[in-house]
Amino acid sequence: MSDTPETDQSTRPEISEIRKAQTWFLGIIAFAVILFLLVQAKFLLISLAIAIMLFSLTSDAINYFQRMRIGSARVSIWIASVLAVLLIATILISASLIIIAQANTVVVTILQYADPAQQAVADLVGWMGADVETAVLDWLKSIQLGPYLSSLAGQAGNIASGAVLVTLFVGFMFLERLWFPTKLASLMGDERRARRVERIISSIIHRVNRYLVVKVVISTVTGALVYAVMTFFALDLAMPMAVLTFILNFIPNIGSIVATVVVALVSYVQTGDAFTGLMVLSIVTVIQFTVGQVLDPLLLGKTLRLSSFGIIASLAFWAAVWGIVGMFLAVPIMVSVMIICSHIPRVRPVAILLSREGLPDLDLEMEPEAEPAKDTAEARPSS
Repeated sequence: MSDTPETDQSTRPEISEIRKAQTWFLGIIAFAVILFLLVQAKFLLISLAIAIMLFSLTSDAINYFQRMRIGSARVSIWIASVLAVLLIATILISASLIIIAQANTVVVTILQYADPAQQAVADLVGWMGADVETAVLDWLKSIQLGPYLSSLAGQAGNIASGAVLVTLFVGFMFLERLWFPTKLASLMGDERRARRVERIISSIIHRVNRYLVVKVVISTVTGALVYAVMTFFALDLAMPMAVLTFILNFIPNIGSIVATVVVALVSYVQTGDAFTGLMVLSIVTVIQFTVGQVLDPLLLGKTLRLSSFGIIASLAFWAAVWGIVGMFLAVPIMVSVMIICSHIPRVRPVAILLSREGLPDLDLEMEPEAEPAKDTAEARPSS
């Protein structure tokens, strides 16, 4: 009987190690299941993510509509919500029509410039010898453009159906907006914890909204300047290149580089003049550098505070899961994950790794959990 305590003490570390292994094993399984669902429900989840961002952006618009007065009457929240949904539907449908129209223009132009483009690209490596130029030209001609163009047309068609689904999601979110505080308080079971969750959500909305608004302004300015440059050089596809630049600028770090190279390559293919291509490349590079390194930090300030490596890793992950659309959503999702993790003590190291200076959320300080009240008998000093 005297050996029993020693046996119990020796088996406890083994049980602890088994439980840790089980936890890691279950975590890996849960991650695999979540990843599978993210891939399989891609279209639905992408539409939901875009709807959440639009909902957060237009919440302020609803408050503005509510403050409007028609004579002595004030606009009700129902009318304000309907106006906001109509505004979102109009913007989404207009953007879808513009993208579809520009996609059709790009498809027609690609078919028109296919042969000159192949020859122009082969000429770029002509200095390496005739054999290299011939090999590159043969390789380019072996590329079948049909499947890529069909895929592009299909993606453009999905935009319209996605816009309808996003509008429906936003409409139902506005209906749930009225009862959200009550539901949150009932879910948390504590008014103080509910207020804390509301502040965390408000911090996420504030940062993501500021990021999106600044990106829209910056991308619009950059796209307009690219349009002006291509118009100045009397080049075709000025509007499609401006729209492409606008869209790609939402992808951090990589998007502006890809847009600059594409615009310069299109300019060179159209003119066949290396000097014109270099001029367009130089001007667009200066525009992208000025906007990205001066205007962008000036307007964003310390709103994001994200790690550069974390941004690249997030881009790679969401590009693998959701494709190109995932790259557009990578930064808002990363901001949300960082803020949420910063207020959960067990996963706060994740937020520290994702942040730039190791300070994931300065707007909200972590509140310690309230300690349970002690018994009056324990609190009363013994006589």
